Amino acid sequence: MKPDVMKPDVMKPDVMKHDVIVVGGSYAGMAAALQLLRARRRVLVIDAGKRRNRSASHSHGFLGQDGVDPAELARVARAQLAAYPTLTWRDGEVEQATGTLDDFRVTCGGATYAARRLLLAIGVSDRLPEIPGLPERWGKHVFHCPYCHGYELDQGRIGVIATGPMSIHQAQLLPEWGDTTFFLNGTFELDQAARDELTRRGVAVETTRIAAIDGDADVVLTDGRRMRFAGLFTAPHNEPSTPLAAQLGCELVATLTGVQIGTGESKETTVPGVFACGDAARMPHSVSLAVGDGAWAGAQIHRSLVWPAS
Repeated sequence: MKPDVMKPDVMKPDVMKHDVIVVGGSYAGMAAALQLLRARRRVLVIDAGKRRNRSASHSHGFLGQDGVDPAELARVARAQLAAYPTLTWRDGEVEQATGTLDDFRVTCGGATYAARRLLLAIGVSDRLPEIPGLPERWGKHVFHCPYCHGYELDQGRIGVIATGPMSIHQAQLLPEWGDTTFFLNGTFELDQAARDELTRRGVAVETTRIAAIDGDADVVLTDGRRMRFAGLFTAPHNEPSTPLAAQLGCELVATLTGVQIGTGESKETTVPGVFACGDAARMPHSVSLAVGDGAWAGAQIHRSLVWPAS
């Protein structure tokens, strides 16, 4: 028996109540779905096709998959899920989510789907510094995670573009991968303690504002200087990629880089029966951490179905 993979143009209202609806079919969502499918639960995955690392050509730091194209990683994972007969997969974006424990509803492309549990693996949106030339280099020459991309810079020169005080930590860490220059770009003023620590780490501090990013990773300053780097790093502001958590009434919590969905140890949100995992519900962010978080969430959701709270 093959899983139901109906195309969006032939979708009909869903009359079957799934055990779990997973909103988001990237690494965390698929990892959670795998645990539930292996427990023979009925799982619907709805995916909008907006993986956060879709602009990257290689994914690093994931054991057994180091250097693999992230699109291939996602393709293989989805094919493996498709081997389980209790999977239903829909391509599309969830517009609305409502309901309570054991009776959730989501709408997608004019159809309504029901489930006992809801998992938000919706990822995050990145609000990048407003610098000409930076967005089109995101994931190619401008990065956020040194463990994912630092090694490939081959100890070349690294630039860090500040977005807030969290960037100090990023600038202090990156000399492990190459000579580092920290661009404040008018974002904030360094106190003496932070300046001293950056000096101790060998980080050069540049106070002139950035006019543009050019070439692969060249920083063009407003005074006309051009500084060439092997790669650039920045810490974008993050928030859940859709408003579904807020729609459902889930608590959102502030982080050092933005906002995420609040969860407990079991990955359940403040709304009973609604769980969240991956980048939208944890930090820091990487493929490895998203997969682990998703696997844990899937197991905890299964336990909640086996032993529902009284």
